Amino acid sequence: MPAEVPERPERPERTERPERTERPERSERPERSERSELSTKAVSVRRARTSDVPAVRRLLDSYVRERILLDKATVTLYEDIQEFWVAERDDNAELVGCGALHVMWEDLAEVRTLAVNPEVKGAGVGHQLLGKLLQTARWLGVRKVFCLTFEVDFFAKHGFVEIGETPVDGDVYSELLRSYDEGVAEFLGLERVKPNTLGNSRMLLHL
Repeated sequence: MPAEVPERPERPERTERPERTERPERSERPERSERSELSTKAVSVRRARTSDVPAVRRLLDSYVRERILLDKATVTLYEDIQEFWVAERDDNAELVGCGALHVMWEDLAEVRTLAVNPEVKGAGVGHQLLGKLLQTARWLGVRKVFCLTFEVDFFAKHGFVEIGETPVDGDVYSELLRSYDEGVAEFLGLERVKPNTLGNSRMLLHL
């Protein structure tokens, strides 16, 4: 008689797995500051128009208050608007920078009124503007570009070097003396404009 097959022991009931505790939701990343958001936007550089003057005025005022740039009358901005280039954001056309190129002689020009909205500093806007001004100088046939600035390192990156004496010969110097332009007087280092140039470095680029 065959041996009885022993009954299989009953399997113990599976203990239910403890329910997964839900992972705490990741805390949302803090929103980037407006400054970093602005600095990542694409920017285009174009010729200035008369309608840009109010925005240029606001840009300059912030630097004038800190005595980084000399003040310019608004009427002067309108008179000189054809010398200006501006940088604007591609997403909303906000004007975030400006700069001008003023021709002083056949082969000499000056970079003037280069200003960038502090909220986009570090995004290369100033370099874009200066590059466009130098491109314009080459197109005009200018071979020397002057600037009077506190931002020595910035201009040095584009090849500007500090200078002492005024880099023009006697005949050109005499002709420049006939100009009523304050910037030309600063270039010549005339005594009457010395208070305007305190602390600034005189720099020159040979194109």
